Amino acid sequence: MAKGARETITLQCTETGERTYSSSKNKTNTPGRIELKKYNPKVRKHTLYRETR
Repeated sequence: MAKGARETITLQCTETGERTYSSSKNKTNTPGRIELKKYNPKVRKHTLYRETR
């Protein structure tokens, strides 16, 4: 079975530092770290989440 280009990543909040979300990305198309705005239930608002390794 061939290995795919997708890898599982963990997203960490920039405000609280907690790792609430996980996602997958295509490392061939997106070699850099991604940043997404996601909902943080502790702060009760949308915050910036960055990819951690």
